[in-house]
Amino acid sequence: MNKNRRRVVITGMGAITPLGHSVSTLYEAQINGRSGVDFIRHFDARRFPTTFAAEVKEFDLARFLPDGERYRHCGVNTRFALAAAQQALDDANAHRGIDRTRFGIYLGNGEGQNEFDHLIRAVAIAAGGSPEVDAGRFFQAALRDFNPKREYELEMYTTSGRLAERFELLGPNFSCLTACAASSQAIGEAVELIRHGDADLMLAGGAHSMIHPFGVTGFNRLTALSTRNDAPQKASRPFDLHRDGFVLGEGSGMVVLEELEHARRRGAPIYAEITGYGSTADAYRTTDSPPDGHGAIAAIRWALQDSGLTPEEIGYVNAHGTSTEVNDRVETLAIRETFGPHAYRVAVSSNKSMMGHLIAAAGVVELIISVMTIRRGVIPPTINYETPDPNCDLDYVPNTAREKRVHHVLSNSFGFGGQNVSLIVSRFVE
Repeated sequence: MNKNRRRVVITGMGAITPLGHSVSTLYEAQINGRSGVDFIRHFDARRFPTTFAAEVKEFDLARFLPDGERYRHCGVNTRFALAAAQQALDDANAHRGIDRTRFGIYLGNGEGQNEFDHLIRAVAIAAGGSPEVDAGRFFQAALRDFNPKREYELEMYTTSGRLAERFELLGPNFSCLTACAASSQAIGEAVELIRHGDADLMLAGGAHSMIHPFGVTGFNRLTALSTRNDAPQKASRPFDLHRDGFVLGEGSGMVVLEELEHARRRGAPIYAEITGYGSTADAYRTTDSPPDGHGAIAAIRWALQDSGLTPEEIGYVNAHGTSTEVNDRVETLAIRETFGPHAYRVAVSSNKSMMGHLIAAAGVVELIISVMTIRRGVIPPTINYETPDPNCDLDYVPNTAREKRVHHVLSNSFGFGGQNVSLIVSRFVE
């Protein structure tokens, strides 16, 4: 690590997840091994190959913003993001006395949701009971029924724009959608902006929901989702021999990243420090990881080099751990290759076993859990781990949380398209 560069610390955190609407409820559920998975209620999924997901339950934006009704036309990704951002900014006490032109946003954000009911109705009208679709009738029905405000909200950049307007954040504003690595990449890039002096604070994280007919259909077509419909809460089983796919989740996580001296001057709480960031591409296939794990290995090595740490100093690996056959095997290989003998001594676990895969929002929520692990000294388990896989032979903290004082955590995020991001978060020391 370059000791002369600007240090970046976390001064605020917020979360809306299938396991609760705050950081504390999320972490308590994790260390107690509670599952947020159940049958889908957002739409009628009874005829789908997968009928369950990890949905955010009983969410009401008005609990976080007094004028929450103002955002009724926004996608759920934006509403989740607004609530998580309000929590993080309150936590960091970052509302007053700050140069707003030096406070930016970087989101790894998913797209909004289509108006499925209107779309299906328009297609039915256009078909009129025949196998042919009349384009003219479709456009007439669509023009009558589609809400233009909802259509605008489909674009992922609108979420960062909403946050900037709501909280008057006038600094750099970026969005990326690098699949499952998106919010981790957003955090890493936000750290670089602060390190290089382009901002003093960044609101970073992500928000996403693909629990809708198109999302479930697409992942079913890819055979990526578990179809364990007889036992939804047992479906996400990372590193287990009998895993059969991941479970869709949804939600948002946000962190306030801040240059250390700036945080000190205003007396901000300091929860942890981001010390390492590595980002690579597999350049291989859209959905499969390369068998040799070269992209994941390179990302982990870059993060370690960036942090100046050795593998032996990492006390916990917060795994990407999707519960797919390929990901879990290749991630295990990558940890073995980068950690050497220490791979068999370091604790590894997957938060997705309990809250499903939050897609673009997964990385930031898992980083928040990593910060809480450092602060509380309890490593969340990998639940539903029953049958060891010979290809996955590390210590996955099976089924029961473990007390352990941890100083440095490696958090991995590996996305479709071959995106790989590894972050290292560390206990803050002067």
